Amino acid sequence: MRVLRRILIYFDKLSRMSRIRTFEEYQQAYRESVENPEAFWSSVAETFYWKTHWDKTLEWDFVQPKVKWFVNGELNITENCLDRHLLDIPDKPAIIWEPNDPAEEGKTYTYKELLNAVSHFSNVLRNNGVQFGDRVCLYMPMVPELAIAVLACARIGAIHSVVFGGFSATALADRINDSGCSLVITTDGAYRGPRVIPMKATVDEALQRCETVKTVIVLERTKTVVEMQPDRDKYWHDEWAKVKDECAALPMNSEEMLFILYTSGSTGKPKGVVHTTGGYMVFAGYTFANVFQPEENDVFWCTADIGWITGHTYMIYGPLLNGATSLMFEGVPTWPDPGRYWEIVAKHKVSIFYTAPTAIRALMLEGNSWAEKHDLSSLRVLGSVGEPINQEAWEWYHRVIGKERCPIVDTWWQTETGGIMISPLAGITRLKPTYATLPLPGIQPVLVNEKGDELKENDVEGMLCIRFPWPAIIRTTYNDHERCRENYFATFPGLYFTGDGCRRDADGFYRIIGRVDDVMNVSGHRIGTAEVENAINEHPNVVESAVVGYPHDLKGQGIYAFVISNHPPEDEERERKEITDIVTKLIGPIAKPDKIQFVTGLPKTRSGKIMRRILRKIAGGDTGNLGDTSTLLDPAIVDEIRNGAV
Repeated sequence: MRVLRRILIYFDKLSRMSRIRTFEEYQQAYRESVENPEAFWSSVAETFYWKTHWDKTLEWDFVQPKVKWFVNGELNITENCLDRHLLDIPDKPAIIWEPNDPAEEGKTYTYKELLNAVSHFSNVLRNNGVQFGDRVCLYMPMVPELAIAVLACARIGAIHSVVFGGFSATALADRINDSGCSLVITTDGAYRGPRVIPMKATVDEALQRCETVKTVIVLERTKTVVEMQPDRDKYWHDEWAKVKDECAALPMNSEEMLFILYTSGSTGKPKGVVHTTGGYMVFAGYTFANVFQPEENDVFWCTADIGWITGHTYMIYGPLLNGATSLMFEGVPTWPDPGRYWEIVAKHKVSIFYTAPTAIRALMLEGNSWAEKHDLSSLRVLGSVGEPINQEAWEWYHRVIGKERCPIVDTWWQTETGGIMISPLAGITRLKPTYATLPLPGIQPVLVNEKGDELKENDVEGMLCIRFPWPAIIRTTYNDHERCRENYFATFPGLYFTGDGCRRDADGFYRIIGRVDDVMNVSGHRIGTAEVENAINEHPNVVESAVVGYPHDLKGQGIYAFVISNHPPEDEERERKEITDIVTKLIGPIAKPDKIQFVTGLPKTRSGKIMRRILRKIAGGDTGNLGDTSTLLDPAIVDEIRNGAV
C-alpha cells in the first residue's frame, strides 16, 4: 500500500501521457523537441513514476560514444507497466493470449493478475539465486509465461536476454556465452502450426558449450519428453509452488541495463545491443501513445515474436506503460488456414493491428476470400514494421484489410533505436504509400552523401543518420564498446549512422530504400552476410563463399550465395541441401540461402576485396550494366558468374 500511496501523488500526471491529437500539435511538439530537446524529453518523462527525480536530463558525446538520460534518476519499469495501473484499471485485460491451436482455450491476464504473476516469478528467480545485474536467457515460444519472465527480470534488476526460438543450438550458445547468462528459461517444446519443436533439447545441446549457466527452468507446454539434469534443471510449476506472489520492485538507476538483445551485424559475430531502463521506458511509452493513438477500449495486436525488438517494445513494454490491452499469439498466420489472423481479429475485436510486410505479402497471395470471411470492422489502425513495404502490399492492406478507412502507420526503426523513429501518427499525418513520412518529435534525421556532406534540400537520396540522441538510443554493444563506436558513430563523425539508405521527397517525407552495409533484411529480420558465409564455409567442400541479398517477392530480400568448391560438386542439388542444412544448424532456418550458385571465382579487386555490388546486380537479375570491372583481379570471372546465375 505504501507503494500505491507514493504513486498516487503522481496520478494526475500519469493519467496524461504526452499525446499529440492534431497535425498542428505535432508540428509544435516537433519544433519544441528540436529547439530544446532536454526540456521536451524532461516534460515527457514527468508523466511516468520515478522513485528519485533525475539531477540532469542529458549528458552526451557521439565521439566516445557516451549517452546518459535522466542522470541519477531512479525507477522500476514494472511499476510503470503494472503497479500504477492498479489505481484505476486493475481488472482491465493487460495481456490476452491466443494459443497456436484455435481449439485450445486461451488465457487473459488483468493488470492485477499480471502483477501477481510477475511478482510471483520474480520470487522464483530470486529463490534460484538470480541477483541484481545477473543475465537471464529466455528461449521460449510466444506463451504468456515469456512476457511474465521478462517483466520479472526487470522487477528485480536482472538483465533479460531473449533469444528467438527459431535460432539453432549453436546460435543460442553464442548468445549465452557472450552475455554470460547464469540461468536459462525455456519450455519442453513449442507449437508452431502443425509442428512440435523440441525447445529443451536445443537448450541441452547449446549448454554443452556454455559454462556460466547454473540453472535451467523448464515450462511444460507440449508434454514433450525431455531429459532433466538433476543438479541443473527444474520445472516451472515446481519452483512456482515454493514462493509467494508479493515482490516489491527494486529501484534502478535510469542508466542501469534493462536488457541485451542480439542482432546481426556486418561481421560474423552477433552483437548484443544494450538498452537501459529510464530512457527506454520514456521512449517506448511515448512512441506507442503517439504513433498508434490508442483509445481506452482498444485491443492492440503486435504479431512480432518477443525474440525481436518489436516484440519487446510494442508487445510488452509500450502497451503496458500506456495501460493498453496487448494481444499475444503463439501460432503462425497460415495455420490451420490462411484466415487465422483475421479470425483472431474478429474473435478479440482487435482495433490496432501491427505486422510485417512479409506477412502481408504472404496473406495477399492467398487471396481476398480469407479476410472476407471474417468481421474486420473492429480495426481502426493498421501498422507495418520490419522492412520497407512495397506499393502493392500497402494498397492491398489498405483496401482489403482496412476497408480504406484505417490509417496505415508504416514505421521505421531498429533494434538499436529501441522504438519507432519515423512514422505517420495514426489519423494525424497525411499518408503516402511506401513512405514512413515524418520523424517523431525528438528525432532529427540527416541525409548525407558518401563523403559525409549533409544533403539539406528535399527530393534527394542519401544515407540516413541521426543528429541528436533520443532517450532509447543504444548505449553500447555488450562487452565490446569499440564495436558500438565503429558500427554506429565512426562512419560519419558527430552522427549516429543507421546503415540505411533513404529518400526524402519534395514534401520532406522519408522513404527507407534498404541497407547500405553488408546486412540483409530477410522477412524483417536483419541477417549479416558474414554470419551466413561463415556457416557455409563449414562445409568440407567449400573454399570460400560470398552472400548478398536480392529482391524477393515474399521476403523482401532473399539470400543468394556464391560458393567456390574444392572440386566441382558431383551432385549440385545434394551439395546445396548439405549447405543449407549446415546454415540451419549453425544459425537457424531464417538464414537458409534461397539460391546457391557454384562458381570458380569471385569478383575481387587487386587488394582482395569482393565487389559485392556486382554480385548484388547479378543476384537481382540486373546484368545489363555491371559498371566498371577493369579494376578486378580477373574481370573474366564476371561473365562466368553472370552466365551461370540461378
